[in-house]
Amino acid sequence: MTRGYSLEKDLNLLINNPKYSDIEILCEDEKKLYGCRAILAARSEVFDRLLYNGMKESYETKIYFPKINSVGMKIILEYTYTGSIKIESLKKDNIIEAFYAADYFQLPDLQDFIMKTFKNTLEKNCDENYSPELLSKLAEKIPLTEDNILLNLLVEAVAIIPLNTIEFGRLSITGLKYLLSCTHEKEETPFATPEYEVFRYGTILAAKQVLNEAYITLMEQLLILEQIRQENPVQIENKIFVSHQKVAKELEPLVKLIDFRRIKDLNDNRGMSNYVYDDVSAKVVLGNKGVFEWDVIIEKSCTSAAVGVCASENFNYETWAGNQTTGWVLGSIGYCCNFGNYIENYCPLFGDGTKITVHLDMNKELALLQSMEQNIWKYQHGIIYSIQ
Repeated sequence: MTRGYSLEKDLNLLINNPKYSDIEILCEDEKKLYGCRAILAARSEVFDRLLYNGMKESYETKIYFPKINSVGMKIILEYTYTGSIKIESLKKDNIIEAFYAADYFQLPDLQDFIMKTFKNTLEKNCDENYSPELLSKLAEKIPLTEDNILLNLLVEAVAIIPLNTIEFGRLSITGLKYLLSCTHEKEETPFATPEYEVFRYGTILAAKQVLNEAYITLMEQLLILEQIRQENPVQIENKIFVSHQKVAKELEPLVKLIDFRRIKDLNDNRGMSNYVYDDVSAKVVLGNKGVFEWDVIIEKSCTSAAVGVCASENFNYETWAGNQTTGWVLGSIGYCCNFGNYIENYCPLFGDGTKITVHLDMNKELALLQSMEQNIWKYQHGIIYSIQ
């Protein structure tokens, strides 16, 4: 490649290149990278203090960072050498390490870029919401007492996902502790999960850390809300498992973060009291036969919005439609819900100006749900939602 035409391309040749480096960088995962002292020091005050402090580090050819992973350090090298990083360089496997490293080396512009990239991913890519995994990973990196902007964003992103839709194993017990701590007794924070389900999820997650037998037993013993609400609830047999004391010990850090007073009302959520709802309902009952269609336009996106239909009989207007057998709801964060069964990543997220066309065919048992943005075709009972 001819040199001299692009400074960025020429500097790219120096990144992690032993030929042009004068220091070895040893990382947390024991991998070795290469760097140039002068460039690193010029771009980061942290590197400058470490490499030109007049102490022994100034003369050694190796420097060790026990808390910086090599995947994060590679992002740091790319940024310090070229002044930018490619969007495709940030992936779910390295975004936490990259943000942590940018914070460690005091590179605020890089932190801002990582934050914007992650926000755009949340808004545009509803097919793969990996916020629970990222929150779990970040929870292992930073103390809970720190006010971290990425941690706050991840907590907000996970808080609006019903916990019963997050498979066990995606959110660690430390990640759950961070989530509950950051939302505990904070009425202004949106939170999608009733407190009973918080208790259930935390207990089963604690059991999973201890013994598979305990995990399976509690999955059977602790009913989900929909089972409890049934006219003829499922009858369960009480079982004692030998590891119950270990499960209680594992659950201990979470107990003080669960508001047991709210569990009396099975529908009570932390942070829900400050929600402001603006409901728009049809003024006519649709007939048993025929095809009906109408548009719903989201002029300005908000924390949570939902569009749905319900039956005229056996429907309780005082409770959430998505938890009822006769209500079908499409949510602004991409889920579809009926009878408390949430399907994540069902459609694109709502945004400013989103138009939802509801096509209700009363002549058919099944109808088609089309997401215009991603060309995804899915089925829902008697309803088509077209999102533009």
